[in-house]
Order: sequence, then structure tokens, then C-alpha cells
Amino acid sequence: MRPVHFISGLPRSGSTLLAALLRQNPRYHAHMSSPLAGMIDVMLGEMSDRNELAAYITDAQRQRVLRGLFESYYGAEFTADVIFDTSRKWCSKLPVLSKLFPDFKIIACVRNVSWIIDSLERAIQKNALRPSFMFNFQTGSTVYNRVEGLTFGEGIVGYSYNALKDAFFGEHTHHLMLLQYETLVRDPAMAMTAVYDFIGEAPFPHDFDNVHFDADEFDERTGMPGLHAIGRKVVAPERMTVLPPDIFRRFENDSFWRNAPSNIRAVRVV
Repeated sequence: MRPVHFISGLPRSGSTLLAALLRQNPRYHAHMSSPLAGMIDVMLGEMSDRNELAAYITDAQRQRVLRGLFESYYGAEFTADVIFDTSRKWCSKLPVLSKLFPDFKIIACVRNVSWIIDSLERAIQKNALRPSFMFNFQTGSTVYNRVEGLTFGEGIVGYSYNALKDAFFGEHTHHLMLLQYETLVRDPAMAMTAVYDFIGEAPFPHDFDNVHFDADEFDERTGMPGLHAIGRKVVAPERMTVLPPDIFRRFENDSFWRNAPSNIRAVRVV
């Protein structure tokens, strides 16, 4: 099977931009989140002991079934030599992936959490007439309600943040690299060089002034047009936050990956 790598990490932290840049390389396939992580969860459950027939399923069969999901999903219509699959769930799946793909790599995109919350709230306010899928299309909440919904353990931010810590402090960190949004937008050439070095591939001359990505249909269906839109040129945004000061300050110290003493497994942080 051709090499499979993964894009994961925190939302609004550059995963779409990274995929758009990787797609410039004709040898690579990359896109926004795929359904594969959810399919893996379903199959793991169906092959567990909650199924009385699981007594007839060996671990070798489990591996073949799960690898088969990847091989079937990325079939002949995907002509790229290297596959990058994206999901925020992958950071919580390192033990599983290590059983399936011994040489896989995960690039986890990270960003100052205050600015992640700001970016999500900005997208919500931009689509004020379209209730968001992130809150089950409910209306009438305040920014404080929305932040609580985003950051609790199963929220979009809370889950991915906990999954990132799971990967960062776990025993499979040789598969993991953290790519900071701030690096990607301020020095994209250096960031992409680090990505290629991490996955063991030769560098590619990316065009950082002409970046293309289209997820308009998906964004429309979620009630948040433009959610995955990226600028044609890679630039660092300069703006004031739309968050109340107390909310913004609440997450200022949550970038644990910037605290060198806490990086006990020497995870590569770019």
C-alpha cells in the first residue's frame, strides 16, 4: 500500500491551508476532513466483544479489515503516490494507527487557543443569519454559551485539545510533529521544508502567492459559508479579537507545546 500520513490537531489552526499547499505537489493527495476516522471507530466497535461473534475475529483480521478501509476508500480514482488523510480524531488514534501503518506520520496543526476561539466566533458572527452545525443549529446563545460549548470535553475545541495532549504525552510521539499556525503563515517556506523533512520526502517548490482550495459545497451544507475559505496568498492575519477580554485571557496560557520543560518526549514543534 502507498504511504499514508495524517493531518490532525486543533481546529482553525491551518490544516486546510496545509492541505491546500500539499495539493500543489502532484504526487500528493490532501483534503479537508475525511470520514475514515469515524469509519475506524465504527468497525472497532463492531469487532469488539460487544459483538458475541467477536470470538471468531483475530487481531490479524482486525488489522486487515481496518487497513482495507483505507485501501478501499483511497481506490484507483486517487492517483497520488502519497495520501494525507485529515481528521481531528487522528491524534487520539496513535496506538491504533501504529498497528496499521508502522511508518506513518501525523502533522498536528496548533495555534494559540484564544485565537482559535476568536476565529470560530468570527465565523459564527459572519453567518449570523445561518445557525451553525457546531451548536446543533440552535439559536439564542451568547458568546459565553458558545465558548462553553466549544471547549467542553466533547466540544470541537475541547475534544481536539485533549486528543492533542493524548498524542503529545503518549508513547507514540516519534510519529508526531506539531506545526504552529503562526509559523505556517509567517514563514511558510520553512514550515513546508520541515514537513517534508519529517515525512522523509524531497522538498517541493510551493507557490505561496497562489493557493487554491474549494470546500464551498460542504460549508454551505453546514450553515457556515466560507468556513474553510483561505486567502490566495499566505499571509499572517493582523486584527483585533472579537472576544470579550475575559474570554480571550482565559485561554492565553493553554499553548502547552511552547513550554519546553513539558515536552518530555522531545516532540518536534515547528
